[in-house]
Amino acid sequence: MPPTSIFAATLGLFVATSLQAGVQIRFIEGAPKDRFVLTNVGTCQVEASTVKIDLSQSAGRLIFDVTENGAGVEVFQPLEFVEGADALRQFPLVVDGQNTIELEIASLAAGDKLAFTIDVDDTIGQREITVTGSEIEGATVSYSDADETSTATFSTEALVNVTTNDC
Repeated sequence: MPPTSIFAATLGLFVATSLQAGVQIRFIEGAPKDRFVLTNVGTCQVEASTVKIDLSQSAGRLIFDVTENGAGVEVFQPLEFVEGADALRQFPLVVDGQNTIELEIASLAAGDKLAFTIDVDDTIGQREITVTGSEIEGATVSYSDADETSTATFSTEALVNVTTNDC
């Protein structure tokens, strides 16, 4: 293959893959606050969409513990956005013991992050206040916009990648 053809093929592959869209969500166990970090890992701006984190199918049957008196144990932490809150259309309401949260995104540029802290407890383990990657395994994240809904599942590494429409 002539060098110009190799260059053209490589450029075509780069363009085809560089226009991908997607979000990645990482769960980070912490004390006293756990953290979720949503990153726009694509090259497209994420706009007018909803990201739903659903812990109901997690191995540890995880819940959000946001009040002192409620479904959680010991330490509680309310929802607090620590990065990228301006990307949201509105702040979600989280009730103690619920296992889902919906993030309504107005606009999140490529490479930008949206991060929040909250307390997550397991409901079937022996150490309810500590959540491991294996306990979040099975939890899902759904991405919805006007055109599609995509769902992916957290791995034992407490990470999930959701593919969205190409831009």
